[in-house]
Amino acid sequence: MDGWMIWVGAGLLCMIIEIFTPGFLFMSFGIGAILTGMFSIFITDVTFQILLFAVITFIVFINLRRFSKRLISSVKETNVFALVGKTGIVTKEIQENGRGYVKVGGEDWSAISDSNKTINEGTRIKVINIDGNKLMVSEIITGEE
Repeated sequence: MDGWMIWVGAGLLCMIIEIFTPGFLFMSFGIGAILTGMFSIFITDVTFQILLFAVITFIVFINLRRFSKRLISSVKETNVFALVGKTGIVTKEIQENGRGYVKVGGEDWSAISDSNKTINEGTRIKVINIDGNKLMVSEIITGEE
């Protein structure tokens, strides 16, 4: 059996294993082995093939890791954290250093002012942050939207 067949076979086996163990580790080994198999047609020295496999696998692993980090970081916020940046309206006055109620996205929420100032009922607000089970909001000044 030729050396390139062994490399390509090992690479395909690693690709199959990657299906069951996510993390791009076996994918890196698989790509490294397949590329080494293609180069082994021209390079017959086994020591050089193993060195080439290690270098290719390392380069592929670093690049797949960057790709996976970018993929993971593109996940959108869910639950209450998805409300940050949304606008709403005060339904019960938010007292200075106190709490009131706002309606955001059709739901009523307990809220506090980010500036610790009173925000009157009917005022448009923007959700700045989440503080436990309360929304931290700021008053939208006309023309600020």
